[in-house]
Amino acid sequence: MRALVVDHGEAGPVRFADVDEPVPSSDEALVEIGHIGLNFGELNYVRQWPAGAVHGHDAAGVVVRAASDGSGPPEGTRVALGMTSHAWAERVAVSPASLGTVPEGVDLADGAALGIAGVTALRVLRKRSLLARDVLVTGASGGVGHFAVQLAALAGARVTALVGSPERAAGLRGLGADRVLTDLAGTEYRFDLVLDTVGGPLTAQAWSSLAEGGTIHVVGYSSGQDTTFASGALFGFGEPRSIATYGDMTPTSGELTDLLGLMAAGRLSAPVGLRGSWQDVDDAVRALFERKVHGKIVLDVV
Repeated sequence: MRALVVDHGEAGPVRFADVDEPVPSSDEALVEIGHIGLNFGELNYVRQWPAGAVHGHDAAGVVVRAASDGSGPPEGTRVALGMTSHAWAERVAVSPASLGTVPEGVDLADGAALGIAGVTALRVLRKRSLLARDVLVTGASGGVGHFAVQLAALAGARVTALVGSPERAAGLRGLGADRVLTDLAGTEYRFDLVLDTVGGPLTAQAWSSLAEGGTIHVVGYSSGQDTTFASGALFGFGEPRSIATYGDMTPTSGELTDLLGLMAAGRLSAPVGLRGSWQDVDDAVRALFERKVHGKIVLDVV
């Protein structure tokens, strides 16, 4: 079967290859993949995976063989895969713990957009009550950012979306952002929670705008820059502030089910900024790296 595998050469980060058909264990379902979702991290830091390995974590498709031990969804079920392994192939053997059932009325391709981005946003925003709290989402025009803005607004937060340019602000107010900023310099706002996808100097700026008792959750570092704090910046009076890392790779079935339920109810939309064929993956990766896409990239497996 065909798959996208890790390529460490100049033509990378992925290439097509013929690979062996997956052989599911008794507690794995066999899923025919219809759509894959790309993420910046898995492509930009591709050397963390061995060359030639089937790549990718997020996808959606149909169960063509249920797990033989009776666990998980039955044959014919439409499913979304999130944070699984080796997902960018025509067929995948996957644990039900990484599957969410896609309800009727939800586009299967939208299910492929969830995965890492949707689950990350949901898990961070569940760390504390957000009702009437001030939440800052950096890199709000990206996949995680689009989901975070919507979910924070649903939870009753006052949401500030931070983007890199006015052009990347499109649509964010419609998703629930109360304010859209392109710079934190000089802002008088104070935030109870910051979901930071950018890192670098912006993290230090966000720290200066953090309210007493507030937390910055660093979920990405798309800037690729170091963060430097001014002398004395980490000292302060009042309720302690904190910076938290994120790297939760536990099974995602529960969160995927919750997110897909919100989609079915019309309360959450998938931020698909580019949809195409997986044959055009090189163009899609280029657009992702050049930051030409607002939201997620979903490619159809054809």
